[in-house]
Amino acid sequence: MPFIWIAFVVAALLIAPARLLAQEQAQATTAPEVPRTLREAAPIDLTGYWVAQGSEDWRYRWLVPEAGDNPGVPVSAKGRQVADLWDPAADEAAGLACKGYGAAGLMRLPTRLHITWQDDNTLRVDTDAGRQTRSFGFGKPVPPVSERSWQGHSAAVWQTSGPLMVPKGARRPERTAGQLKVVTTHLRDGYLRKNGVPYSANALLTEYFTRAVSPTGDEWLVVTSIVNDPAYLNEPFITSSHFKREPDRSKWSPTECNAREAR
Repeated sequence: MPFIWIAFVVAALLIAPARLLAQEQAQATTAPEVPRTLREAAPIDLTGYWVAQGSEDWRYRWLVPEAGDNPGVPVSAKGRQVADLWDPAADEAAGLACKGYGAAGLMRLPTRLHITWQDDNTLRVDTDAGRQTRSFGFGKPVPPVSERSWQGHSAAVWQTSGPLMVPKGARRPERTAGQLKVVTTHLRDGYLRKNGVPYSANALLTEYFTRAVSPTGDEWLVVTSIVNDPAYLNEPFITSSHFKREPDRSKWSPTECNAREAR
């Protein structure tokens, strides 16, 4: 009898690892593959050419208002003081004509976008207004605080659950619904509007990029932007900018930064 029990235990010890290995192999063949890059994980396609639509606040986007004309922006008393002193000639003389083209204000300009994949983990957004380039990186190292720029440092992540920002009357894209969340830091101080409404170098910009299709078949890119800046704003400044897809680059018209005109 002891011999039989010993044989049974030995057999069980030999069989168990084989069963475990078979289970692991089965799980390996049935488990979904985890995307290794931002590009592989993309639930929607944002690439292509897009043109801004003036459906919201066109008077403050397609035109440059006078200094101090800033309704709709929760600007603080300190921010109003800065905005009232706006002087485009002084900006030009100081080499700061691009202050209105920083990341926190750029997507509100009457511009075209060209969105491409720079590499598998970096989405690139070029604008013809001001010839600016934004890079949305996944796992991108954070630069030292001293390294600030007009477009700052943008970290991106795909979101495929929760509320999505879709225009009224539009339907979901045919691919899996989702949006791109982009958080931008390390900015230089710039303008939320071209007439000098300021944001500081410590501003935090959070954006949601959503793609949708209208009932007529037009493709839309909606950029919902949230600017937090305790230095110059009393509360977050929230906007929604709409871009319509264009078939090609035939209308692409790059221009340099201009401190006096909307583009």
